[in-house]
Amino acid sequence: MSVTVLIPTPLQKFTGDRAKIDCEAGSITELIDALEGSCPGIKARLCDEQGKPRRFLNFYVNSEDIRFLQNTDTPLNDGDEVSIVPAVAGG
Repeated sequence: MSVTVLIPTPLQKFTGDRAKIDCEAGSITELIDALEGSCPGIKARLCDEQGKPRRFLNFYVNSEDIRFLQNTDTPLNDGDEVSIVPAVAGG
């Protein structure tokens, strides 16, 4: 499945300054692995030591938060758009 991934500015140093990347993946887990294959070093920024998405990053598939879908098992379909969004906190 060809999906488009929107990369936040702080991670674009791993993507050659690209804000969008097209990947072939059938789930979020496969997508993270595909990103690592084409952008070495990005997976360590996306996932913790157990391979789970870092708490301060949110993944959205077509504007739906994967935490309310199937988390990293969320299936991807051809043409889907995945957004990686850093969490914002403040006081």
